[in-house]
Amino acid sequence: MTPAPARAPGPGTARTLLPMPRLRAPEGLGAPEGLGALPTGLTDRYGRTVRDLRLSITDRCNLRCTYCMPAQGLDWLDSASLLTADEIGRLARIAVTRLGVERIRITGGEPLMRRDLEEIISAIASLRTPGGAVPDIGLTTNGLGLDKRAAALRNAGLARVNVSIDALEREAYAALTRRDRLDDALAGAAAAQAAGLSPIKVNAVALPGTLHAQAPRLLAECLRRGWQLRFIEHMPLGPRESWSADDVVGAEQILAALSDAGFTLAEAGRPDRRPAALWRVAAGEHDGAAHPAGSVGIIASVTAPFCADCDRARITADGRLMTCLFSTTETDLRGPLRSGATDEDLMRVWAAAAWRKPLAHGSDDPAELPSGFERPGRTMSAIGG
Repeated sequence: MTPAPARAPGPGTARTLLPMPRLRAPEGLGAPEGLGALPTGLTDRYGRTVRDLRLSITDRCNLRCTYCMPAQGLDWLDSASLLTADEIGRLARIAVTRLGVERIRITGGEPLMRRDLEEIISAIASLRTPGGAVPDIGLTTNGLGLDKRAAALRNAGLARVNVSIDALEREAYAALTRRDRLDDALAGAAAAQAAGLSPIKVNAVALPGTLHAQAPRLLAECLRRGWQLRFIEHMPLGPRESWSADDVVGAEQILAALSDAGFTLAEAGRPDRRPAALWRVAAGEHDGAAHPAGSVGIIASVTAPFCADCDRARITADGRLMTCLFSTTETDLRGPLRSGATDEDLMRVWAAAAWRKPLAHGSDDPAELPSGFERPGRTMSAIGG
């Protein structure tokens, strides 16, 4: 099946300057024995194999973060365009039981805006890999309303959550999200912890102007609460006017801000192909209060890309497969789902798309990589985090 074109980029599309990702040279892989053959996994031309699937279940969100979307929001998908719970469950079943996926993260938009989220989690939790393992199920959320649903989600089979909290001052949080909901986000993370979801990871986008004020306080608070903080570099996936390469706060700046605030850090590497590079944090004191030892992570997608061992793929809320976060092409899975395709048909379409995964940042031409990449036609909330 021919990949469907991504939504057309808006006016003023430009190439964005980024560093060369860490790449792995092709290892003599030839084309699979006919893409019509029944695949058993999702491997690309460069030897990378998909183990992690990001499943977006809605593009809607109840925040309006400045780095993610305009104040008025976006043109949301209509309900008929969204994958149903049964369709999501079927794609998850094919991925886990037949195509080698081991981890599934439910994303949005804001996934808590789906009333059938527990049903979706339960369906995925009932699956087993060919080796008999339960897939690792995570949820990325802004935490609003999580306090009311955390226990039910845990009972449905959810294992862990990532909660987005960019600031711990009410005014700063409201300015970033355009909503005065910090207390609700914190309550959601605390309820998830009380329900036994583990680990609780807090995602914070590192932004210029607020780094030295927010980063140390976020880290100290997460250490005290037993949460794992992850700083994320600002990627060019929101409104075009919201991002400039010159404003990207990189890993070195984040580490410097934490060290300047008195934290003792030791590099711990990047385990298990996860996006975050980790640093151990020694026990200490910040703002007059003690904190225990722990860790902090930095997801440096912009300044230190990790394309060489990427094992992720994404399915959007309307059923489009994106093999790279910056893909400018998408593969339609919803159409075949609704037109009677068998599991085997879907596996072939999926594996063929995986085989064509670009080398890095949406590009297959190594000569182009130092000079940037084309932005995808969708923003992050419409792709799925």
